[in-house]
This record gives sequence, structure tokens and C-alpha cells, in this order.
Amino acid sequence: MRTQRRLTRLMQLVLVGLVAYGLVDGQPKAIVNGSVALLITFFPALLERNYDLPLDPWLGLWITAAVFLHTLGSAGLYGQIDWWDHLTHALSASLVAGVGYTVARAVDLHADDIHIPSRVAFVYIFVLVMAFGVIWELFEFALDIIAASTGVTMPLAQHGLDDTVRDLMYNSLGALLVGTFGQVYLTDVAETVRERLLSVES
Repeated sequence: MRTQRRLTRLMQLVLVGLVAYGLVDGQPKAIVNGSVALLITFFPALLERNYDLPLDPWLGLWITAAVFLHTLGSAGLYGQIDWWDHLTHALSASLVAGVGYTVARAVDLHADDIHIPSRVAFVYIFVLVMAFGVIWELFEFALDIIAASTGVTMPLAQHGLDDTVRDLMYNSLGALLVGTFGQVYLTDVAETVRERLLSVES
């Protein structure tokens, strides 16, 4: 547990350093990406403080690693390391899959008239991630159009149809991993969400 927390804190410190670098060197991209990523890393702590919803340190590390690696990619590693984009897409997709499954499973546990079999959950995870991936690619495409018409450098960009197809392939890999191996682990998380959030609302 201490190791996970230390790794999370280390990545947060690097993000703080990236934001500081952006402020000193006048790099708005570094400031925006670093700040947004840093805010996301505090989301687990926010859930614990405001909703009494403690999350496993591994989940906090999972969330932090996803945004941390993406931020490093935006800082230059996407252009320097070919496989970095594949890594971040697979990890981010697995995070989307994990969140989607946790919410669906929590509702399944909470409502007596709703039952989601494991096979259906697997398909749901896969479809959810693919849909999110398509929306993300459309978002990048829209940013490209805005950048071309305004001359403003955007934090995200598309790099052709081949890149889009590869992104979706690695998104599928992340969904496949969570759908195959993550359901057992995330069921406990879903149970916690049901107890702390849904039960209170009902």
C-alpha cells in the first residue's frame, strides 16, 4: 500500500514540476495539460473526503498513471517514442472500462430487478470503450479543424487515419483486459460504491 501511494505522490510531484516549467518558460500547453492531469489525480481523495468512499491505493495509482503518462506524451514523448501513444491509449481505455463496469455493477447490485450477466458485462465494457474512443477521435478531429482555422496550437491532434485505427485497436486491448481480468477485482469496488452512494440516495 505504501509503495502505491509513494508512486502516486511521485507522479504528482512530476506534474507539479511540469506546470512550474510551463509557467516559467511560458508554455501554455504544459500548464494546461499538467494542471488538468494534477486535478484528476486528486479525484480519489475527493471521493474519500466528500462521500466517505475509500478507494484501493491501486485504483488511485491506476488513475494517476493514466493521466501522468498521457501528460508526458503531450510534453514530447508521443513524438519521440512510437509506442508511447499505444501505451496511453490502452491504459486510458482500461480506466474508462473500469469506471463503466464499476457503475454498471453497482447498479446491478443495488437494484433487485436489474441483473447483468458476466458475458453481457463483457460486451458492455467493450462497446462502452469503443464508443468513448470514437468520441475522443472526433474530439481530436474537431481540435484539428479549430487549429487550422485559428492558428492556435492545440494540446491534442490527429495524425491521420492509420493513427486513428491504431488508437482504436489499443483501446480495444484495454477493454479486453478489463473485461477478461478486471471484473472480479472491480466487483468489490462496485459493492463499496453501492453501499456508500446508491444506498444513501435511496
